[in-house]
Amino acid sequence: MKKWQQQIRGWMANYLELPSDVMLDLPRVTTIGDFHVYIENHQGLLHFSEQEIRLKSRKGYIRLVGEGFVLKMMLSEEILVEGKMHSILFMDQ
Repeated sequence: MKKWQQQIRGWMANYLELPSDVMLDLPRVTTIGDFHVYIENHQGLLHFSEQEIRLKSRKGYIRLVGEGFVLKMMLSEEILVEGKMHSILFMDQ
């Protein structure tokens, strides 16, 4: 049933030209260079250190790897991180 609902939402997003991150409840990751990352639609912070950050999302996990991470802002579904980014990984559950 959930797969069917996802297909309907995907079709509606395309047909009505709505943003897919809103319709499908996907995370939106915005980067500025390799030192600034803003993530929306996450479901919680799982791990934070100066070298690694892991967040839960509806589809799995988001992993940031780098150095000197500083948490600049964190709201219920938004997070702003600064530091030297080496990689951003999307991992399935």
